[in-house]
Amino acid sequence: MSHFLISCGGTGGHLSPGIALAEELTARGHTATLLISQKKVDARLIEKYPQMHFARMPGSGFSWRPISLVRCLFAQFRALRFCRRLIRQTAPVGIVGFGGFTSAPIVLAGRWSRLPVVLHESNRVPGMAIRWLGRLATLVYLPPGVLLPRLQASSLRYAAPPVRREIVRTSSVEARLALGLDPMRKVLVLLGGSQGASALNQWAREHVKALAHEGVQLYCVTGLGKGAPESLTLKTKIDEPISAMFVPFSDRVAQLLSAADLVVSRAGAGSIAELIRCETPAILVPFPQSADDHQRANAAYFEQQGGGVVVEQVALANLSGTVLDLIFNDGLLSKYRAQLKAMDRADSVAVMVNDLEQLVSSPACSTSISSNSAT
Repeated sequence: MSHFLISCGGTGGHLSPGIALAEELTARGHTATLLISQKKVDARLIEKYPQMHFARMPGSGFSWRPISLVRCLFAQFRALRFCRRLIRQTAPVGIVGFGGFTSAPIVLAGRWSRLPVVLHESNRVPGMAIRWLGRLATLVYLPPGVLLPRLQASSLRYAAPPVRREIVRTSSVEARLALGLDPMRKVLVLLGGSQGASALNQWAREHVKALAHEGVQLYCVTGLGKGAPESLTLKTKIDEPISAMFVPFSDRVAQLLSAADLVVSRAGAGSIAELIRCETPAILVPFPQSADDHQRANAAYFEQQGGGVVVEQVALANLSGTVLDLIFNDGLLSKYRAQLKAMDRADSVAVMVNDLEQLVSSPACSTSISSNSAT
């Protein structure tokens, strides 16, 4: 039995694949400690996994603003000391980082202790942590077709974001009933990501009555701390009640995506991976201020592969028309679902765990893994 440290805190997009990896490692008889941040979203998401071991580490996001930069560097120094102490206490055989500000301290501490380090980038534009730390890693996983020129080809592997075991498509009727929705009416689910999306929440507030008038139920996950109106019961144009739900957080993602005819979502890589796994068509609205504009790249690839369409935030005035055009077009939705099923080809979490087991079994295995790098 081997023990691994997995750095995956800061956002749901980092934490969810970390949990997925830990699930597979545990199923194979290994153990893992997941390093998470002090953020509220991390604390909320881990409530569902009491059987796993989490360690909350210091740290804050990077910023070029002088005061924020000093605060970040001080926090990262504290995190580095925390990680070195954790390595001594837990004696891991390997380190896995999923990017974000929680990855740098554990990667540096891991290399200091001469441990193998594996990094995974979910977005189609590699983030700062992966770009800067990639040269220290034994293996770096990137989305299919993405390149990172600074790294040697022998260290690169391709794998989509790992998806938690619970994220599987179920009966839409059962999912709607479990969520308190009418199983016979169309359902639009709006997701702003773990941090919330003010622009999408505002759109939901402004259009909830119009959607009800067309017979569309709305289930809006606003994000923690984003505030929202209470769940509503409205009258449709034929004077029948219809529900509109607003919740700050949901840990029933599989039910939500199974219940939905259509999803409106930000374009985080983790959300897209779950849409693909549940075969749920989507309208993606990339966050314009995402680092290196990575959400636009994620959304463009999703659209090119036939999973749905992209609407830019500056064009939100057109979103209502796009929603109504798609949600009642059963033929097109069926086509999207078929394309999404085709996109979910590889079991990325199994690929990663296979590689980790080889990597830590003997030094010679690292050469074997490198020779099998995806092309």
